[in-house]
Amino acid sequence: THIEMATVPLGFNIDAPCWDQSTFVGRLKHFLNITDPRTALVPEEELDRARALVEGCRAGLLPPGSSQEQLLYAKKLYDSAFHPDSGEKMNLIGRMSFQVPGGMALTGCMLQFYRTLPAVVFWQWVNQSFNAIVNYTNRNAASPISLRQIGVAYVTATGTALATAVGLNLYTKRAPLLLARWVPFAAVAAANCVNIPMMRQQEIINGVTVTDGDNNELGHSRRAAVKGIAQVVVSRITMAAPGMIILPIIMERLEKFPFMQRIRVLHGPLQMLLCGGFLLFMVPAACALFPQRCSLALADLEPELRDSIMAKHGDKVPYVYFNKGL
Repeated sequence: THIEMATVPLGFNIDAPCWDQSTFVGRLKHFLNITDPRTALVPEEELDRARALVEGCRAGLLPPGSSQEQLLYAKKLYDSAFHPDSGEKMNLIGRMSFQVPGGMALTGCMLQFYRTLPAVVFWQWVNQSFNAIVNYTNRNAASPISLRQIGVAYVTATGTALATAVGLNLYTKRAPLLLARWVPFAAVAAANCVNIPMMRQQEIINGVTVTDGDNNELGHSRRAAVKGIAQVVVSRITMAAPGMIILPIIMERLEKFPFMQRIRVLHGPLQMLLCGGFLLFMVPAACALFPQRCSLALADLEPELRDSIMAKHGDKVPYVYFNKGL
């Protein structure tokens, strides 16, 4: 039977962001939309329907009665759950929409259980396991990575986090209590500097695909990969910083009040809730620091790639573009 299909509204592009991605405010609105923690609760069937609607819209065909609001909601679900390079559904833990609940629980536990060495080791290990999944899920999917490389990256990053945490924990034994509370952040920052480049090492070794302004492929660039990964490292550290630096100060002040000393059992849950408050804003804000579609000046590319592009296109391609990952 022939099913009549509606046509896409004139001028509507399902793949175009709803906000200007050249400004921080535009990117912030975009990431507030797609990192919305509520999208992590959406059933798999609804995500699949959203993908079908997005793909139908790309093909220029839609179910009858489809409104622009439905299309925009389908786009929100699609952008939150499917990889921008491969279009594959990402695992739940690795999605940016899961960063608030996942990060809230882990950061709260790291800040609460920082006094004993076994607790420090355990929670840093759990956090690095979580980070490894997030980093792998949000890599530039055009650069495959082997299981062995994933294993080496995971062990190296976890080892770095544990060495930093344990070393600083021992070093701050006689230091003011607030310094000891900041040890988890130092460990997380150090581990991010190792975990992300290691998990995405194939991009650094082989380069990432770079395109012109019209998405025509121009080649692979290692320098582009390094720039993209460096920006992701800065974003991830920024994401964790306010909660892990400001929250210990807040908790130290609160714990001096008699009522807080009477409800010690609630300190952990309270820290988790406060972490969630920080992350609710910091996840989209940190993702918005740099454009997702990153650019690099032609002059900054590897000489052989630059010469190749100039031989084919002359000076018509002043910048190349690539997906930096998240």
